[in-house]
Amino acid sequence: MVTESLRMLPSADELHYQASRLRADADLMEGYAQQLLATASELSACPTAPEWSRPTLELQAAACSTAAKQLRTAAEALLAHSRA
Repeated sequence: MVTESLRMLPSADELHYQASRLRADADLMEGYAQQLLATASELSACPTAPEWSRPTLELQAAACSTAAKQLRTAAEALLAHSRA
């Protein structure tokens, strides 16, 4: 006989809390993207900086921005689920 354990579904308050955490993480990722872009900009004025450094930092900044968008999308999905 197979038994299934019933998981307690998270409450709307828990989903709202998790959504707020995701949004906070998204804000952090956006901040990291801005820092990376600022560093890349500073390196462009530095003649001894390796050629690859600026494009690499810009790619990392783009990845941080993408992650931020995904985190915000996940937060919105949780909120929509909590309303359902």
